[in-house]
Amino acid sequence: MEKLKLSDITRYVEQNIGVFHHKRIQSLDSLRLSQVLKRKNPYLYKAKFVLTADQIVKGLVDAHISSNEDTLFGDWLEGLAIHINAQVYGGRKSGITGIDLEFDDNGVRYIVAIKSGPNWGNSSQLSKMKADFNTARKALRTSNSQLQIVAVNGCCYGRDNKPDKGEYYKYCGQLFWEFISGQTNLYTEIVEPLGFRAKEKNDDFVRAYSQMINKFIKEFVVHFCKENGEIDWEKLVRFNSAKTKPV
Repeated sequence: MEKLKLSDITRYVEQNIGVFHHKRIQSLDSLRLSQVLKRKNPYLYKAKFVLTADQIVKGLVDAHISSNEDTLFGDWLEGLAIHINAQVYGGRKSGITGIDLEFDDNGVRYIVAIKSGPNWGNSSQLSKMKADFNTARKALRTSNSQLQIVAVNGCCYGRDNKPDKGEYYKYCGQLFWEFISGQTNLYTEIVEPLGFRAKEKNDDFVRAYSQMINKFIKEFVVHFCKENGEIDWEKLVRFNSAKTKPV
């Protein structure tokens, strides 16, 4: 076990955080109004007495961004966690399906599935993770039948007061970062480095976001508003829900 240096984390963040910000903007550049209009319930907007194009457009785009950013940053944090573990325990990105991190400590092989937060999955997704853990155990024991293996669901934030799930452990927030690094306060120490050039990067994102909102509002008005400016709800619902013609 090696001692983790905060300066190493800071250097990693400075060299890699730009990837997250780039992907945020990239996701906006590839977004189309038709995509988001088909994903949301048009009846909800009518029931909420929404009257303007900008309310609908901002609601659709903001919902997309919130979901997408959580996924993008979760993936980025996974990379940070693997990097930190590699410095301390010599851990590595796993090549086994469904397993993100493998490392050894005191004669135990830990297999870790990293998620963003504690409430990440439904029952079928949890069953899939447990199946992946069992598959990984079998694969690792093929080469070493005596290998002691412990499965862990690691969550980058939040808490779970009952980490022992029987078939695996669930470590969230402080417990997770301490588990992969051996340092109790790492979960708070990583906050400051994550803010590297955040304002500058966010300004770029806000510009791209504002341009997209304006473009989508213009497109929405052309296609889904009547001559008097009223939203054409029938046309909007047809676009969202009408059955497609058989091929």
